Amino acid sequence: MSRRAWATLFASPYLLHLLVLTAWPVLALAYLSFTDYDTMSAPSWIGLGNFRRLAGDEAFWKTLLNTGYFAVLYVPAQTFLALVLAVALNQKLRFISVLRGAYFVPVISSWVVIAYVADAVFNPKSGLANSVLAKLGLPEQVWLQSPVLVIPTLALVAVWKGVGAMMVLFLAGLQTIPKELYEAAETDGGNAWQRFRHVTLPGVSGTTFLVLVLSTITTLQAFEQIFVMTGGGPNEASELTVLYMYRQGFEYFQMGYGAAIAWVLFALTLLLTLAQLKLQKRWVHYA
Repeated sequence: MSRRAWATLFASPYLLHLLVLTAWPVLALAYLSFTDYDTMSAPSWIGLGNFRRLAGDEAFWKTLLNTGYFAVLYVPAQTFLALVLAVALNQKLRFISVLRGAYFVPVISSWVVIAYVADAVFNPKSGLANSVLAKLGLPEQVWLQSPVLVIPTLALVAVWKGVGAMMVLFLAGLQTIPKELYEAAETDGGNAWQRFRHVTLPGVSGTTFLVLVLSTITTLQAFEQIFVMTGGGPNEASELTVLYMYRQGFEYFQMGYGAAIAWVLFALTLLLTLAQLKLQKRWVHYA
């Protein structure tokens, strides 16, 4: 058997996986987005009908605004906190591995478990957060039942769950910074803040870019947390675009319309990622 035949044989499982589980669903989704399909009858071709309907769908635009608000709160907060934690846990301390592992526990926990923990904190009647507010003499809040506070509360919980994973990325980035740079900065009289600003931040700029891209994509794909913790309520105040797409496709059986929402979301994700790739040339430093 030739080398090309052997290569094809070994690559065939991956190629089969790519064709069946990736390429075929993408093509099927593209076709459905141009049809009216309720799962009970055959899809009927309606051209750009679903996309024209999306343009005038106020509920869809509201979910996009909710998603953008969630991203504005979540992405910077998680990036900043992950970097701070990574710098703090990059020190030579006793039990440092235990501390690093403790911050990673929420990452591997399911959203159902996280929802129980969040309820213990943000329950309006018995939660820890209102107990703290009461001791401080501040008015108690209804948190996840408040149209104003629901998205900030969800973003806070999402940061707590995901910060451990981003912290690990920053820890890996910190390990790549040569110690000689810190020694040279210290020799030149640089204090801790100046070493952080002129050595650490440029040294992890590539990691920061990766964290920003991953966090942005995470917010645009946020579904499980919202579905488990609020179901999009109260009054659709926390309904993000992926949850809206799910409802259209699997609750209202408008699969064609749901497919169109998926393609719009894909296009938005692609545009944001390309914009980040374009801007990263201005501030990311590669060795």
